[in-house]
Amino acid sequence: MTYAQTAALAIFAVAYGLALARKVKLATIAVVGAGALIALGVVPWRVALFELIDFDVLAIYGGFLLVSSAFSESGIPRLLAINILRRVHREKYALVILCSITALVSAFMHNVGAVLIMAPVAIELARITRTSLFPYLVGLAISSNAVTTVTMVADPPALILALDMGMQFFDFFWYQGRPGLGTLSIAGVGMALLFLLIPFRHLNARFDLPSDPPPVRYGAALLFGGGVIALALAPYLGIRIGLIGLAVGGLALLLESRRAGAMLREFDWDSFLFITGTFVLVGALETTGLLERLAAIIGASGLRSPAALTGFFVWISVAASAVVDNVPYTILMIPVVRMVAAQVGVSALPLLYAMVVGTGSGGNITPVGATANVFACGILEKQGHRVRTLDFMKLSVPFTLIAVATIHLLIWLVWL
Repeated sequence: MTYAQTAALAIFAVAYGLALARKVKLATIAVVGAGALIALGVVPWRVALFELIDFDVLAIYGGFLLVSSAFSESGIPRLLAINILRRVHREKYALVILCSITALVSAFMHNVGAVLIMAPVAIELARITRTSLFPYLVGLAISSNAVTTVTMVADPPALILALDMGMQFFDFFWYQGRPGLGTLSIAGVGMALLFLLIPFRHLNARFDLPSDPPPVRYGAALLFGGGVIALALAPYLGIRIGLIGLAVGGLALLLESRRAGAMLREFDWDSFLFITGTFVLVGALETTGLLERLAAIIGASGLRSPAALTGFFVWISVAASAVVDNVPYTILMIPVVRMVAAQVGVSALPLLYAMVVGTGSGGNITPVGATANVFACGILEKQGHRVRTLDFMKLSVPFTLIAVATIHLLIWLVWL
C-alpha cells in the first residue's frame, strides 16, 4: 500500500477502536483523526472542508434536532397519545398503540426525542396498571429505532443516502415508478409492531387515564410540520435543503428563546462533531483508493446475482451496525456498494436500499447499540429496574429480525 493508504487505514482503525471502547468522547476521536489526516498530508484541508464534509447533512441533522427539542416540550404528542389511549381498555393494546405512536413520531424526528416525548406517558401507564416499566420503555426504544428508513429525515443514514442519490422527500415513498424504501419500510415496521402482541399478551390489566389534558403549545408543532413540508418542496422550488435545516433550527431557537441557551447546551454536539469528522475519515479511505480495494474483494467473493448481493448487504449491515455506529458505516459503505454493483454489472439501487435497512436496524438489537436504547435503559435504572442484556434481546432480536426480513423480502419482490 502507498503511504497515504497506510496512514488513512491506520488512523481510521485507531479511531474506530477508540469509538468502540467508549472511553473517549466520539467528537474528540473524529475531529482529532480528521486533523491528523490533514496534518500528515493524506487529505488537503481544502478537500476535507469543501469536498468531503457534507454540510447539507449536518444542517438538516442539526436543525431538526433543535426542532425536535422544541416539539418535545410542546405537549402535543403526549396529548395525542392520551386521547388515543382513552379509547383502549386493555394494557397490551395500549402498549402497542403507544409503541406505534412512538414509531410515527420518530419517523420525523430524532429517535431519542421520540422516546423522550413518550416516556412520561409510558411511566404513567405502568404506574396506573401496576405493571413493570421494562416492556414499556424497551418497547418504546425499539419502536423508535425501527423507522430509520421510513422517511429521509428519520435517521442520519437515511438522510445521507437520500442526499447522495439526489432523492426528494417523496422519492422515499415512490421512486422510479415503484414503491420506495419508505413504503417498504412501513410494511416491515407494521409487521414488527404486530409481533409485540405476542410478548405483551399477558398484559391484560384495565386502566384509566388522567382526565386533565396536558398543557400544549402549538408553535413548535407548526414549525415541525412546516419544516417537513419545506423539506418536501425544496427541490421543486430550487432551494438547497441544507438551508431548510438552518432555517428551522434558527426558528426553533427563536420560538423557545427563553430556553435557547439550554437547548444549545443540551444539543448533541458530540454526535454532530463525530459525524463531521467521520466524513473526513471515510473520505480519506475513498480518495486513497482503499474503498475500491474493498469493493474488489467483495466482488471477487463469488456473489454475482442481485439477490445474493442484496442479502449479503442486508445482513452484514445488521451485524456490523450492532457494534459499529451507523453513521460512519453508512458513509463508508455507500461508495463500496456502488463499486461492487459496477464491478458485477447490477443496479446499485436495491443494494443501497438493503445496506441502509440493515444499518438502520442492527443497532436495535442490544441495549447499547442505539442511543435511544441507552436512554431508555437509563430511565429504567433510575426507576430501580435492573436491565439484563438477555431480557432486552428477547424483545429486540425477534422484533428487529421480523422488520428487516419483511423489508428484505419486499426489496427482492419489488426491485430485483
